[in-house]
Amino acid sequence: MKMIKQIALAVLVIGVGCVWAETAPKVPNIGYLYPAGTQQGTTIQITVGGRNLRGVKEVYVSGEGVKASVVTYQGRLKSLNQQQRDELNSRLRQLRQRYSSSGQQRRVAPPAPKNTAPNDPNAVAVPAVPVKLPDHPMLRNLDKLCAEGLQKVVETFIRPNLNQISPQIAETVVIEITADADAASGDREIRLGTSNGLTNPMRFEIGTLPEIREPDYADPGKRVVARLTVPSVINGQILPGEVDRFRFQGKQGQKLVIETHARRLIPYLGDAVPGWFQATLSLSDAAGDEVAFADDFRFDPDPVLYYEIPQDGDYILTINDAIYRGRADFVYRIAVAQQPFFTSIFPLGGPPDKPLTATAHGWNLSEKKIKLDTRANGSQIRSIQFQHDGLYSNPVVYAVDTLPESDENEDNNTLSTAQKIDLPCIINGQVDQSGDMDIFCFEGQGGQQIVMEVDSRRLHSPLDSLIRLKDADGKMLAWNDDCEDKESGLMTHYADSYLMYTLPQDGAYYVCLTDSQSHGGDDYGYRLRLSFPRPDFSVYVDPASLTIPAGRSVPINVHVFRRDGFGGDVELTLRDAPKGFVLSGGQVPAGQNDIRMTLTAPANAGTRAICLQFQARAEVDGKPITRLAVPCQDMMQAFIYRHYVPSKDFMVAVTGIRRNTRSSR
Repeated sequence: MKMIKQIALAVLVIGVGCVWAETAPKVPNIGYLYPAGTQQGTTIQITVGGRNLRGVKEVYVSGEGVKASVVTYQGRLKSLNQQQRDELNSRLRQLRQRYSSSGQQRRVAPPAPKNTAPNDPNAVAVPAVPVKLPDHPMLRNLDKLCAEGLQKVVETFIRPNLNQISPQIAETVVIEITADADAASGDREIRLGTSNGLTNPMRFEIGTLPEIREPDYADPGKRVVARLTVPSVINGQILPGEVDRFRFQGKQGQKLVIETHARRLIPYLGDAVPGWFQATLSLSDAAGDEVAFADDFRFDPDPVLYYEIPQDGDYILTINDAIYRGRADFVYRIAVAQQPFFTSIFPLGGPPDKPLTATAHGWNLSEKKIKLDTRANGSQIRSIQFQHDGLYSNPVVYAVDTLPESDENEDNNTLSTAQKIDLPCIINGQVDQSGDMDIFCFEGQGGQQIVMEVDSRRLHSPLDSLIRLKDADGKMLAWNDDCEDKESGLMTHYADSYLMYTLPQDGAYYVCLTDSQSHGGDDYGYRLRLSFPRPDFSVYVDPASLTIPAGRSVPINVHVFRRDGFGGDVELTLRDAPKGFVLSGGQVPAGQNDIRMTLTAPANAGTRAICLQFQARAEVDGKPITRLAVPCQDMMQAFIYRHYVPSKDFMVAVTGIRRNTRSSR
């Protein structure tokens, strides 16, 4: 009897879940953009793959100088059977014949029906039954498509196995993007406005180099090589088992940086392991010998190659997934140019409003000394790009802090030669060789709380720090290797160390810092903060896109990240919001980190999505601290891990309220 009750309860739960699934709102979602960028001063059409995109009507692009519009909603793709694939391949081969060497178009007659009668002189010929293709906008007027249109048909229907398309990317929309000639280069965010509401943001890049797309080929398994002109940006997608190859003419003395953006475009895939497209790059010479290879850049999964061309000739660049996975959202962009690329700088930061010149290491750098912006009232962690001969470098990341600063002095590798420092301070140093250990000595008092924090990986240093605290006798009191930092939503290995420790007695103390993997070199820089606690906090709000029926309320998730022991209340308010928007429950109680609040929309809001900002306030030691909340997306990695990935804007779309049909009768 007990078992019967349990089964009945399980059936009831499943039934309720099914009803909820049927009635739950269909949240629109973007899974990928292809291509995921364009050059300044160009207009292109891109494919948006996602879910619940029916009724798309608006395109929102962050920043200035870029316009976008919807071209068509293509709906959910349906798989072709083998007869349909053969028929489509046949039609495509014939249609391509109209593009002769003279560039003239000509209409091609459809193929004659095949005689399927047996080889018998007395048999009656049976006309072939026409093969019907699916009713899809891209297949209705094949004979009217241009070469680019035929390419899209191949990319959409021939190359992928539609039976394996994830529901998250099964629907497609074509949008048109126009980037002004003076549009700022860099990252933008694209959202779609649909009848179901506003989608999540997806990264889109504005660049300065000419761009190409990988060509399409209807013959599966064919080894093809596309032509590439240097400098260029390549746009492509990797499908299951696919390898893309590009041939270019190299000139002796060229110092090429080949930089891939793949995981950078789509940081996390919830239903793939390790949770992103793991691209690999290979460069071969005309003889087919591999001359360079990369499957990452240090701790960054996106590979970067540097190669100086030894002699004129053809070279072939190859990209594929590390374990030959692939699907439509395995999107990539590869820049091939003699562009500047920074591998490291030192120091990794400095105090505000004081001139800061860093020594730079890297490839194709015009200067070995660079000036960093340290103006006050900016963010603590900053990034800047440099330009040379019209080409932009990768971002240089550094920190600005108000504490006194000093430089590490060698030789400080033993307790007896430890570098003496006064608290509080930030030490700029390097683990400059394998096995190097930097040791610092300070005088402390019993009962004092001391914070020891390393900033290295967050500043793009390859250092995987390890810190130990020892007393005057050399006894180890505490140590830390990695400390989780949920604010670093793009990090999957939190390699920076953190300790907060109460000193047991007066006397000398030693802080020992090294690389946990025993690596080292000029690139292994760090900033070590030794100070008393500086209680502080930051606030993240998700999702970064929100849809609210007019006059209604929806929940938002608020995450407080507390630093150096801060445990007080945090109050969240709207900042300069349009009239009618109301935030309720806007306080995170002391000791809590995650809470839900509700945001109410006005009954008469406009039809276009708008940006909102949230301001957080708290008191620390009787003094008010205010911080702007960071919009973010709570993203899943590889079925289990979750990350708060920052976004540029918090956008809200207000939709009309559906009428109650019963009350209107």
